[in-house]
Amino acid sequence: MKQTQPTYFLYHIPGKKIGVTTDLGKRVIQAQGYGDKEFEVLEQSSDIEYISTRERELQSKYGYKVDIRLYKDLFKKSEGMISSSEQTSTFPCPKADLGNWLANNKGARWETPHGSFVVTEATIPWLISNAKTSQFSDTKCYIYNKAFMVFQGTGATDTPKMCKCYTPSHFELIRTWATERGIYDKGDSKTQFVKLQEEAGELARAILKKDKPEIIDAIGDMVVVLTNLAKLEDLKIEDCITSAYNVIAKRQGAMVNGSFVKSESL
Repeated sequence: MKQTQPTYFLYHIPGKKIGVTTDLGKRVIQAQGYGDKEFEVLEQSSDIEYISTRERELQSKYGYKVDIRLYKDLFKKSEGMISSSEQTSTFPCPKADLGNWLANNKGARWETPHGSFVVTEATIPWLISNAKTSQFSDTKCYIYNKAFMVFQGTGATDTPKMCKCYTPSHFELIRTWATERGIYDKGDSKTQFVKLQEEAGELARAILKKDKPEIIDAIGDMVVVLTNLAKLEDLKIEDCITSAYNVIAKRQGAMVNGSFVKSESL
C-alpha cells in the first residue's frame, strides 16, 4: 500500500514567528498555547523540500529570525543523538534516565542557533536540573537553548546569573540584525512599543509560572525591542542606560512593599 504523504502547514503567529508543522492543533494550540484565531496558515504542501525553503523565504520577508537549519533537516538526526531546533535541544531518553545518558555521553557536542554546546562534568548537573519531559513523547526530554547558553556564559554550576557574553557589542549586533531585516526602514516606534507590551505580557506569564528559561527568553526579547525602539528614536540604548544609571546612582530611599522608593517620595 502506498504511504500517504503528510501535509505540511506553513503557519504565522503575527509578531512572533513563522513555522512549519504537520499538526496545527498539537504544535501551535497545545504546545505553544495559541488560540485558533491567533495564527494563520500562509501555505500548505505535501512537498517538504518546497515548504522548507518557503519557510525561510517568508521568515526573511516578514522580518523574523531566519532558521539556520531547513525544516526538512530537523528529521535527519541519527537515533540516539541530540537534536536541536531554534528554541530547544532534545535528548533521546526520558528525563528520569537523563543522568545516566549524559554520564555515558560526556564530550557529546551539538550545534544550535545559540552556538555549540557540549556535555561535560560542569554542565551535567544543570542539564539534569533544567530538563523537561517532551510534550510529544515521554521517552524524550529537552532544555531551552537560550537558558543553557546563559549558563555556559557564566561558567557556573547552578542557576544562571548575568551572562558575561551580554556586552555592549551585542547592541550593535542587534542593530545590524534589525537593519538587515528592514525594521528601521519600514518599522516605527509605535509598533515597537506595542511589541514591547506583548513581550512584557510573556514575561509576566513566565514569572507567574516560575519558568526561569522563559523568564530569560522574555527579558532578552524585551532588550532587543528596546534596542530597536531607541534606534527608531535616533537614540542608542547604551546612552539611555547610562543616563538612567547616572540618575539613580546616588539616589537614596528605602524598600516599601517590595519596591525601592526614593527618599523624596517617602
